[in-house]
Amino acid sequence: MNRTTLSLIAGTAALAAVTGFAVLNQPPAPYADPPKAAAELPVERTSLLCPAPSTSDLAETSYTSFTPVTKGTGSDGTAALAAAGEESADSTTDSETDKTDKGDKGEKDGKGDKKATSAKPVLTPKAPGTPATGDTSGGEAPALVGTAEGKFAPGWTVQETTEVAAGSGRGLQGVTCTPPDTEFWFPGASTAADRTDYVHLTNPDDSAAVADIELYGKDGALATTVGEGITVPAHSSEPILLSTLTDEKQDDLTVHVSVRSGRVGASVQALDDKLGGDWLAAATDPASSQVVPGIPKDATAVRLIAYAPGDADADLKIQLASPSGLITPAGHETLHIKAGMTAAVDLGDVTRGEAGSLILTPTDQSVPIVAAVRVLRGKGAQQESAFIPATAPVGTRASAADNSAKGSTLSLTAPQGAAKVKVTASAGSGGGTAASKTYTIKSGTTQDVELPVPSGLKGAYALTVEPLTTTPVYASRTLAATEEGVPGFTVQTLPADRGTVAVPEADEDVAVLQK
Repeated sequence: MNRTTLSLIAGTAALAAVTGFAVLNQPPAPYADPPKAAAELPVERTSLLCPAPSTSDLAETSYTSFTPVTKGTGSDGTAALAAAGEESADSTTDSETDKTDKGDKGEKDGKGDKKATSAKPVLTPKAPGTPATGDTSGGEAPALVGTAEGKFAPGWTVQETTEVAAGSGRGLQGVTCTPPDTEFWFPGASTAADRTDYVHLTNPDDSAAVADIELYGKDGALATTVGEGITVPAHSSEPILLSTLTDEKQDDLTVHVSVRSGRVGASVQALDDKLGGDWLAAATDPASSQVVPGIPKDATAVRLIAYAPGDADADLKIQLASPSGLITPAGHETLHIKAGMTAAVDLGDVTRGEAGSLILTPTDQSVPIVAAVRVLRGKGAQQESAFIPATAPVGTRASAADNSAKGSTLSLTAPQGAAKVKVTASAGSGGGTAASKTYTIKSGTTQDVELPVPSGLKGAYALTVEPLTTTPVYASRTLAATEEGVPGFTVQTLPADRGTVAVPEADEDVAVLQK
């Protein structure tokens, strides 16, 4: 029995002694008004953190900001995305939403590199419903900190996409800028000889944050001491090279970032000497069942990496949600994961030319796991890699920015039952009119849907996914661009944008005492 219960009993006894009457946890009378449902209201503030995109002098990075139109928002608001550690002298306000993208790209230094300055943010977000773009180049582009308030906040998303022409990690790298948090899981990292993986930690707050980085391989936790108590100064970003945390070389690792004080944004940049590179976004929280949506249909190799953080082993059933239904990959029906260890399995070209999503469920006992896949496209020396983490469902709504007329694929899967989904393609960053389509996703299937096309499209556009039924829907968006025969690509999942928050009625928290 805890102190609260003891205090309540003592207080009740005292009341009874004085008045001769007391009521403890008395249920409301039958005629009492039922509790009112919580109202869904738009969030009023959103923070996003974008990691430093690349150290390559050949890097070309674009940023695309988008806020979907949300009912119930006011007419006021501000938003800005600027370099970490710099105070922006400019932010979006109601009178500034008609600015063109060209005014948001920073200035060139003496070497010709465009860099963010304190006077000019990398981009200035536009009014809800219209994307805004900005860019940087070279290997000194900083991490970015963004804040949106008022009408710009609900569902705000920023996409960071980098093209690297040559060298380690060459190809297309993409990441959705993330809100700050206190815990992250990254199955799929590596300290192998041909990999250079960094954990990027970005602190948006006025005081320092302190974080621990733990590494788990095929035999359990890797020995490391320098991963404990890493300080990230206020308004700054720290890239941590994984190979400096341990002497062990392992192909498949799970990285666990836990924050002792403060908050950070965290992403893993995985660079391969031969297979290109991409960002590994955090997997969704540990759970007994996981969904990895939108594996490209032309994938030549798929590797599943999973970790069981608890004290019990996990046994998973592996299924592929194809366009025709759930199938079990031959020879890879199950995966055993020992407690506290990372397990991996090569699934080959599991999609075999069709859209697909991995569905992971327990064979018997429910044991929480985290999971992700590494995907290869192309053959021989012209291969490119990307990562897809297990993700949460779309929920009420989710958006993906930085789409173009060609090279964008939206994958939708409904593993638990049929679902109807509305997809809206926004106006372009340079003009156009939004368009929408509604799709039916059959139970246990994945569809690469034919996207609606905004009329008069100019520039980049955003996709907003809104399920119309209660069945959970999972989604991912693939960007693809082939350069000199190398099929560059990057995949971002679409978990719920958390654009609204449930606010209980004021009288719900007031106890009703019936005499």
